[in-house]
Amino acid sequence: MSNCEWCNLSDEDKKYTLYEDEYWAAYLADEQDYIGRCILVLKRHVGTLSELSEDEWTDLRLIIQRIESCLKAILGADLCNWTCLLNNFYKDDNPNPHVHLHCRPRYSKPVVIGDNSYIDEEFAHHYALKKPSKITDEDKQNIYVRMKEFLSLN
Repeated sequence: MSNCEWCNLSDEDKKYTLYEDEYWAAYLADEQDYIGRCILVLKRHVGTLSELSEDEWTDLRLIIQRIESCLKAILGADLCNWTCLLNNFYKDDNPNPHVHLHCRPRYSKPVVIGDNSYIDEEFAHHYALKKPSKITDEDKQNIYVRMKEFLSLN
């Protein structure tokens, strides 16, 4: 769709592509407010989860399993919170939602990347809205490389 942000991602938008298959693309999110936060985007333009085909549902389950395994193995995530929030699309006069899911990994212990340690201060609580990202660009790149490698091998 010509007026859909997710249908028209630029090469810059896709620079943190972790995994892609016939139905879905997984990206390391620009905002790392939760270390390892990812976004899964359906390649076909649909506005609700109820419009997914059986094959898209089946594939989504498999990708969720892969992403969760990766986040647990690479970063030590205890759990992953998944959300499909389409609210922002309805702030426009002509809403045009596109199904995508956010994965927010959660950690009971500090995540150590290089020389830095990151603490999930809201562990075991709902995630915070508009939480500032506190990860360095170098650590984000490190996470991306490690996750992409894990997902390509598993």
